[in-house]
Amino acid sequence: MSGWIMAGQLLLGLSILVGLHEFGHFAFAKLFKIRVNKFYIFFDFLFPLPNVANFALWKKKIGETEYGIGWFPLGGYVQIDGMIDETQESSKLSSEPQPWEFRAKPAWQRLLVMLGGIIVNIITGIVIFVSLSYQNGYNYIPVAEVNKNGIVAGELAKAIGLQTGDKILKVNGQAVEDFRQDVVGRVLLESNSNYTVERNGQELTVAVPNDLAGQLAKDNNPERFLSTFTRFDGIAQVAKPEEPGLFARFFGSKPKVYPAWESGMRDNDKIVSINGTPITYYHQFTDILAANKGKVLDVVLDRNGKKLTVKPRVTPEGKLLLYAKRTPLQTPAHVDYSFGQALAAGTYDAFDVVVKNVKGFGKIFKGEVAATDAISGPVGISKLYGEIWDWNHFWTVTGLLSMALAFMNALPIPALDGGHVIFLLYEMILRRAPSEKFLERAQQIGTILLLGLMVFAIGNDLFK
Repeated sequence: MSGWIMAGQLLLGLSILVGLHEFGHFAFAKLFKIRVNKFYIFFDFLFPLPNVANFALWKKKIGETEYGIGWFPLGGYVQIDGMIDETQESSKLSSEPQPWEFRAKPAWQRLLVMLGGIIVNIITGIVIFVSLSYQNGYNYIPVAEVNKNGIVAGELAKAIGLQTGDKILKVNGQAVEDFRQDVVGRVLLESNSNYTVERNGQELTVAVPNDLAGQLAKDNNPERFLSTFTRFDGIAQVAKPEEPGLFARFFGSKPKVYPAWESGMRDNDKIVSINGTPITYYHQFTDILAANKGKVLDVVLDRNGKKLTVKPRVTPEGKLLLYAKRTPLQTPAHVDYSFGQALAAGTYDAFDVVVKNVKGFGKIFKGEVAATDAISGPVGISKLYGEIWDWNHFWTVTGLLSMALAFMNALPIPALDGGHVIFLLYEMILRRAPSEKFLERAQQIGTILLLGLMVFAIGNDLFK
């Protein structure tokens, strides 16, 4: 069921964003009286082959434009008359330009048509983040609250010299306020970072390796690095076997092991001790699992006031497959925003997504993060939405994707909006347009690059 929830959120989120993106092109085309032949969510052909497997799940012609939902669920498009893109070839544009065609319009109008999708995605991202800021305010964990007990150092933090109980005083020599943003987030995208920590009454400097973000991206589990003290109040839910999905049945995947369930652990049990060690905090539980990968544990449970012992075998990844009841020991801080404050904060948050994307690409190009760890396809994106349908989280992720989509489409790659923009700027500056044959070849090369990236992303998802 959780897989369907993730897939449903992904489908809804991308449908909204793709529809709005294409509407941006459509709106500017209509503004400049350019004929739009088709407006489709998803492709009604086998992308990128416009003449293969042409059919739509639904379509309706209104005026000169055919609106529809295609069968190939990767993106969408508007077919603008007189424009070379993935839906048309230059051979169809050999006649004299007509007044309603894209190619007949001034370069500045064509530029706005191509920027329309990016503009609408940026506006969408800003509207989402402003709305979330106004509704939710700003919630964060103050570093001062964390420092009452100190940090919890995961395996990556321990590897660079941090210890559980350390108190974070500064990051890169600057005072810190927000634990997630300042202490964790800042060092992942910066280079040559360091922490100033207090340990046993002494100040120490701990250097952060530049490839930390890449190491953390391997499983996208922030608790492998830094987390905060939380009390372990028991088991909320034990994962139990489900019917294998179609993919698993088709490829004959091995049955998944559910060690907590198979050992007799159940929802609402309280873990008293593991291997004789009393369990009070959640990190004590995870530390024991990490130190006993593949081993059998002696776990004492409290079930409705009765003690019983079970012997689960930890998975090779250090898991028992259960969800814990956890109570943070820190008092969170909350700031309410007026509309004006929300407008400023939400706009900042929206463009901060673009800044982080740029820094992330910089990490990849520097070799500090492997592309296999940083690039995800549909499966990776669906995991961002999560297994629970929470509208606040849904819109947060959708806002992130809207800004990321704007950034990706702005890249100067033929077949993306940014590629068309580069050619139009060339025309505006040099006052001559590239030949239609050149534009067609550039479009084909760009499409091949995008297909390669798509195959890489989806293959990376399946490999993970």
